[in-house]
Amino acid sequence: MKKPLFDDDEFYVNEKGLYVFTAEYLLKRGYCCGNGCTHCPFDYKNVLDNVKKKKLLDKRSETENRES
Repeated sequence: MKKPLFDDDEFYVNEKGLYVFTAEYLLKRGYCCGNGCTHCPFDYKNVLDNVKKKKLLDKRSETENRES
């Protein structure tokens, strides 16, 4: 029997049908891949496009403010 690539707690499928990695998984991986992951715990360190990086950080900030 093959071992699955990821455990169930390492990702979920969003409303668009896309796989989204959890912050816990990304932390375990240990680095920012630069793709702008939704739950990136590394503040998008390796996102090269500064405009995209700012939009991602602003979106995260808005989400955190709504939850407070």
